[in-house]
Amino acid sequence: MDIDLIDETDFPNYSKSTGKRPAFVPVDDAHPFDLEAYISTYTGKTVVYRLIHIISICPTLAPQAFQLAVQHILQGRDPNLYQSLIIAYDTTAKTLPDAELPPHTDLAVIDQQWIDETNTKNQAERSKLEVELKTYTSNMIKESIRMAHRDLGNFYRSVGDYSSSLKHYTKSREFCTSSQHIVDMCMSVLELLLEQRNYAHIATYVFKADAATLPPDAQQVAKAKAAAERERVQTKLDVATALSHLAQGAYEKAAQSFLKAGPIKNLEEWATKIVAPGDIAIYATLSALATFSRSAIKSNLLDNDSFGVYIEQEPYVRELVEAYMGNRFKTVLELLERYSTRHYIDLYLSTHVNNLVLEIQSRALVLYFQPFASIKMDRMSQAFGWTPEFLEQQVVHLIQKGEIHARVDRQNRILKAKVVDQRAELFSRAVKSGADIQSTNRKLLLRMRLQQSDLIVKPPKNQNQNQNHIDFLGDGH
Repeated sequence: MDIDLIDETDFPNYSKSTGKRPAFVPVDDAHPFDLEAYISTYTGKTVVYRLIHIISICPTLAPQAFQLAVQHILQGRDPNLYQSLIIAYDTTAKTLPDAELPPHTDLAVIDQQWIDETNTKNQAERSKLEVELKTYTSNMIKESIRMAHRDLGNFYRSVGDYSSSLKHYTKSREFCTSSQHIVDMCMSVLELLLEQRNYAHIATYVFKADAATLPPDAQQVAKAKAAAERERVQTKLDVATALSHLAQGAYEKAAQSFLKAGPIKNLEEWATKIVAPGDIAIYATLSALATFSRSAIKSNLLDNDSFGVYIEQEPYVRELVEAYMGNRFKTVLELLERYSTRHYIDLYLSTHVNNLVLEIQSRALVLYFQPFASIKMDRMSQAFGWTPEFLEQQVVHLIQKGEIHARVDRQNRILKAKVVDQRAELFSRAVKSGADIQSTNRKLLLRMRLQQSDLIVKPPKNQNQNQNHIDFLGDGH
């Protein structure tokens, strides 16, 4: 991982940077984080992947995260995770020698016996499943073939062979005999893609699952059952779509998809294997604050009772939104700073934190200045908790982008809004509209005269005579 070294004392100013993520994040009184409480909300491989990410970005927690990761690896069946874990830890130790991390051998002893036994068991399990698939294929038992492909897909996923897992999941599609089978296949593939953080094909399988859950034209009882199943699956599809949008930097679409998510109970095993409800609250809130208007935030976030259940999982999220809506932007930035470590250690959010914070602070500056014709820069700097120099830099940047229509009086340290002559602007628009209408009318008159003069191109004789004539306006014809 290529990272730029910075001094840890510079981290509180991360939101003032212009694009680079800090090399590492601190854990202290100003940036609290409880690793055990955080990781206890997850199960399965995502635990190890999240711990590896924490090791790579937070040396303070690296030894503890390494030990926890070893414990969870021993509960699975993928020995290759050992190597990934050691590489991540050693890379952090070498990149940040001042952190004085102990050697990984002092933290946990690699259980070679477990590795050998697990590899033997995996080989036996694979042989068994492949023989079953071959037998069912020979007997042409369609349902059994589908289940055999599904089982092989689950097996390869558990041992970390994602390409083989995806191959068997998609192969089972040929042997699906009901819409429920198709939905199950799509959900398995979506889980696999999210586990890989491979977002390119998520939209495809969301569409397939969505189409398969449409209520059929059958009896009312069947329709009601299908509708209930659709509601159960839709929450996962919305979350998968939202994570895909988030990964691609489409924050507004991501917020919209997260906010559509149904009850937490519909997440089922995804609530621990993929993404926790508290994570969804954080993703949706930061994305909404960075892209939504104030009215949209109120209607879609604060007044959204169903999404309120997610916000309850992370109480500071509601405090953040209420501070933003109350124009207490200094509090907003302080909360973003305080919980920055929590945001950066998140597997899906980490690479987007800086962009989201920059967008939020830019929108906050625009909102703060909107009611004023002029305002002292010192007053604005106090409202945001920034130095006057940094505030001026941000304001000038927004003026250049056209988001703030004002000018900076450096001598008097005042930000003045540009005065627009509404009457002159209206007159200018009217003149332009008149000129556009004149131009359009001249073109129409020219077209009519050419038609009257029979200056048209006849269609070839071998074409349908009913085809419309093509008007030809070329010079010299």
